[in-house]
Amino acid sequence: MQTAPCRALIFDMDGVLTDSEPLINEAAVAMFRERGVAVAPEDFLPFVGTGENRYIGGVAEQHGVTLDIEEAKRRTYEIYLALVPTRLHAFPGAVDCVKRCRAAGLKVAVASSADRVKIDANLEKIGLPAAEWDALVSAEDVVHKKPAPDIFLAAARKLGVQPVECVVIEDAVNGVQAAKAAGMRCIAVAQSFPAEQLNQADRVLPGIGDIQIDDLAPSPAP
Repeated sequence: MQTAPCRALIFDMDGVLTDSEPLINEAAVAMFRERGVAVAPEDFLPFVGTGENRYIGGVAEQHGVTLDIEEAKRRTYEIYLALVPTRLHAFPGAVDCVKRCRAAGLKVAVASSADRVKIDANLEKIGLPAAEWDALVSAEDVVHKKPAPDIFLAAARKLGVQPVECVVIEDAVNGVQAAKAAGMRCIAVAQSFPAEQLNQADRVLPGIGDIQIDDLAPSPAP
C-alpha cells in the first residue's frame, strides 16, 4: 500500500482530459470503411488505451484483415485531426483540475498511448499546450504499451520522482492495470467505462471535475 505523499500527478489524455474517444473511434471506423471493411464502433472497446497501433491492429485481426498499420494510422489521424477544431472539448473541470494541482505545488505530466501528433493537437485545443506540463510521454517513447506499466514509469523518470510518489488519473481498464503495475496509486474517472469496470483503481469518481487535492493523499494504514 502506498504511504509516500503524492508529489506528482500523471494524467492519461484521451477519455481523461479530452472527450476524444468518440472522435478517434469515428475516424478509425471511417478509415476501415475506405478500405471496404465494415467495422462496428464497439469493436474497438477492448483496445481503448493501448495506443493506436493496437487500437487499429486489434480490430483488423478480429476481422481477418491485413493492414499496413503505419499507413492506416496516418489516415486515421488525418481524419481525426480534421474533427478536432470543431468537435474536441475538454471534460468539465479538466483544465481546472490540472491548474489546481500545479498551484498546490505538484508536478504534472501527460502519459498517453497516443502518438505525439495527437497529443499536441488535443492539448493545444483545450488550452493546456505542451509547455504547460512538466513532462509528456507518448506512444513513441516506450516499447510496451498499456496495460504494461512502461509509459507511467517513463513519466516518473522524466518528472524525477519515485513511482510511489505518483498518482495516475485514468479512464480505461487497460490504463488502471498499467498504473497499478507501475506501483502507483490510481484514481479512475468513469467517463469512458462504467465505474464497476474500473474497480482495480484505488478510487473511482464520476469525472475529473470531482477530483479534490485531498483525494491524492495516501490511504491510511489499516
